[in-house]
Amino acid sequence: MSNVIELQTEDRLEYNFFPNSSGVVQFRVRAPNDAHIVLSTAAAEVDPMYEIFIGGWGNSKSIIRKNRSKPDVAEVPTPGILNENEFRGFWVRWQNGTISVGRENEVPPFLSWSDTEVVHIEYVGVCTGWGARGAWIIEPPRGGGVPRPGAPPANLSSVCWVPSSNGQVPPRSFAGGEDNGEPVYVIRAQFNGGIIPGKLVPSHGQSYVPWGGQENPMPQYEVLCDFPGQWLAVSGGNIPPNALTAGQSEDGEPLYIGRVVHDGALTVGKVQPSHGVCYIPYGGQELSFPEYEILVQ
Repeated sequence: MSNVIELQTEDRLEYNFFPNSSGVVQFRVRAPNDAHIVLSTAAAEVDPMYEIFIGGWGNSKSIIRKNRSKPDVAEVPTPGILNENEFRGFWVRWQNGTISVGRENEVPPFLSWSDTEVVHIEYVGVCTGWGARGAWIIEPPRGGGVPRPGAPPANLSSVCWVPSSNGQVPPRSFAGGEDNGEPVYVIRAQFNGGIIPGKLVPSHGQSYVPWGGQENPMPQYEVLCDFPGQWLAVSGGNIPPNALTAGQSEDGEPLYIGRVVHDGALTVGKVQPSHGVCYIPYGGQELSFPEYEILVQ
């Protein structure tokens, strides 16, 4: 795997920084206790910043701290979460002010907190301390989508999401559907703590995402561009290994892009594997379909 960062950290609570504005970092660490991760706006300990302590207090609990200040904003008991003789894998995500921390190959986080302030993270740092040294294997940031926790990195070099608004269609946008002869484009948008795939109908002046039983209009969105993918017919939660990860639910579950024919329109929506259906935004509602097509690379 290229661009993997491997490093050793001493017992001195001094962060090693590297750039990462992707919204997620995945890593494996071998340490007896106190694996510390910092999310910062610069390659330094400057406010605003967040710290995650995994296996602190003698490997008994994990916390989230903002701006190096107590009280800690989140805390959970995690006895034995680290091991000085073997690597343990974790992921950290930051989206729309929500910080979440989970174990490798597990979707639900074991630690999370939502801030009213949205901090634009540009750097991640790691260190060990309080009697601990650590060995780290840190995966490179991925572009173009949110990876499923613990999954091997997909080749997303050809994936491009272009910010747009008010019905505007960027050059080389990917048309995934059709409604009354008008192309419908593949988009994603931030909504209720998630990144939700949906559809753009240019003549409506906005995009739509399915969530909470409703078709939710979104004037701000990102459009999938320069994408050479194809569609595969699937059913239920059977996600092909090369499906394009396009977003995540508010609980951190990866979301994919699906489409179905409904009421004479070929409509784009989201696939949520744990629900076993494709949801589309249509006619003011969120409609579900167990048989659908999914977008793959």
